[in-house]
Amino acid sequence: MWVIRAVLPEKRRWWQLAIPVLIAVAAFGIDLAIQTDSERIKAVIYAASKAIEKENPNAMELLLLENYHDSRHKTKRDLMGYCRAILSEPLVEKNITRIASLEISPDKLTAGAVVNIRILFDKRSFVYQDYKQLILLKMKVNLRKENDKWLISQAELLEVDMQPMSWQDIAQIPY
Repeated sequence: MWVIRAVLPEKRRWWQLAIPVLIAVAAFGIDLAIQTDSERIKAVIYAASKAIEKENPNAMELLLLENYHDSRHKTKRDLMGYCRAILSEPLVEKNITRIASLEISPDKLTAGAVVNIRILFDKRSFVYQDYKQLILLKMKVNLRKENDKWLISQAELLEVDMQPMSWQDIAQIPY
């Protein structure tokens, strides 16, 4: 506005007032259209959390790298077998996910996030009936960028209810 008024001080036009509004709208439009790597990573983590909440292993499978592995599940197929078994009955009523930290490698091909998840169990689930209504999880999630898409390459359990725990400890719990 000031530049136009400096160049053309004697001419006042109604459309001159629209210029700042157009610039602001364009800025918000560009921000919504372009996602940064950290926004994409957060979207993948939140989508995985929603897939578990909706008890949808097929949606979860799409978010995993083909060569996924962790300390308990050596392949993506092993993890998906576990997910399908555990999600075959009502389990989760609500997940509340918070990303505590996010680090992207300098080459922007790998990333790691520490995620805190509060899980409220469904009243019909075996966990709610036999153990407890709510648990707090802390997980380390590693992601890898392939074909301009971030996918989960590894998810390690760090804590359950603020007690150190791993996938091996969970595997010993009968369900």
